[in-house]
Amino acid sequence: MSDIKVFNRWTVDGISVSDPGLVNYITLEPKILPKTGARYAGNRFHKSNVFIVERLVSKLMNSGHKSKKHFMSSGHNTGKKNSALKIVEKALAKVEAKLKQNPLAVLVKAIENSAPREEVIAIEYGGARYPKAVEVSPQRRVDLVLRYMTQGAYVKSFNKKTKVEDALAEEIITAAQASVKSAAISKKRDLERQAASSK
Repeated sequence: MSDIKVFNRWTVDGISVSDPGLVNYITLEPKILPKTGARYAGNRFHKSNVFIVERLVSKLMNSGHKSKKHFMSSGHNTGKKNSALKIVEKALAKVEAKLKQNPLAVLVKAIENSAPREEVIAIEYGGARYPKAVEVSPQRRVDLVLRYMTQGAYVKSFNKKTKVEDALAEEIITAAQASVKSAAISKKRDLERQAASSK
């Protein structure tokens, strides 16, 4: 596949996406320097062509919204990409040390396990709002799981003794094992439970 190694350490050879819905949305083509620099931000769906580790790094710099508020905007979450790259590299190294597997394969498995298939939207009829279950598009599934993983890692490490790379490594491992200890897995189950009750 590719002679380029991720962080000059890990190869993507032999790693494949087993979820048919996500095959076109999890890109496993590493770059020598994973810094696209928002070059394609205006192009629709281009982020699906960005290497999945770079997307995790980008999400770590700015972990999205929670309850219509910006989640965290201090600490590591300040948009410094070199810092985020170092955090992800250390986290992947810890995953490899713990599981004795290629950490990129573990990351792909974690994303597949944690990507929600259904969520709830509100539909308004005559002034009243009703919940309705909808299927989640593949691109949004990947976006959501990256957000939940980074937010889960920050919750475990922000203003605590746990380092963010340890928290992120733990989040990736527990998500790959489909354990409820993972913030992404528990959030996915909550979403799908709400969707099932709104049908």
